Amino acid sequence: MLEQLTFDQNGVKTVCEMGSFHPEMRMTIRVKRFTPGEAYSVFSETCETAFLILYGRASVTWNGETREMQRATPFEKSPYCLHVPRGVRVTIEAAEATEILYEQTDNERDFAPVFYTPDMILYQEFGKGQWGGAGHRVVSTVFDYDNAPYSNMVLGEVFNKPGKWSSYPPHHHPQPEVYYYQFDKPQGFGACFNGDDVWKSVQGSACYVTDGNDHEQVVAPGYEMCYIWMVRHIEGDPWLKTSRFYAPEHEWLTKVD
Repeated sequence: MLEQLTFDQNGVKTVCEMGSFHPEMRMTIRVKRFTPGEAYSVFSETCETAFLILYGRASVTWNGETREMQRATPFEKSPYCLHVPRGVRVTIEAAEATEILYEQTDNERDFAPVFYTPDMILYQEFGKGQWGGAGHRVVSTVFDYDNAPYSNMVLGEVFNKPGKWSSYPPHHHPQPEVYYYQFDKPQGFGACFNGDDVWKSVQGSACYVTDGNDHEQVVAPGYEMCYIWMVRHIEGDPWLKTSRFYAPEHEWLTKVD
């Protein structure tokens, strides 16, 4: 399904929350909107946490170390992300109007915090030479099982070219996945396919994908869409780059140039 979400009086938008709001996602995902000079802390005794800047400028501090995050928009394709294990307090202080998304899930493993900079992000281009270019998109991966096997999560971004499709051909996987949508213009929109249901995706909305539901996306001509994609690994069955099962009737599309 898809939700159109709002920020509360503290500038926090809850996309999902373990045990209460979309618990089937097995993640807590929030977006914090900062005013200039505002500070905000996050701590969990049981969950790993990843902090991804969407726009703005802020300092982030953990274990006595401070680094700077800065990004004009998600479409700048220059993400900064801090990923910490359980038991680490993170404090963010905004220098200007800023939004930061953070993703959490339970994880008993301890690992060294990682501060991802734009040069560390994997970018892959797909679909440019297929289906007349109708599936052209750029996919970034901040971390997944390949570079962070100690994590129970995956985090990345998809940049959907105007009028094009992504997460295509229709496919599914057993691991739960959440999309959080951003558009290059606030009136931008697209369509989110989730199983047999279709919803209008708009700025700040979220889609929740569960096992067995084929999911694909399309954006209206004239608008570029970015969606942050977040996956929760399943014990003994982590999400891998090859972990997708195509709808049988559409599998032929994978072989078409």
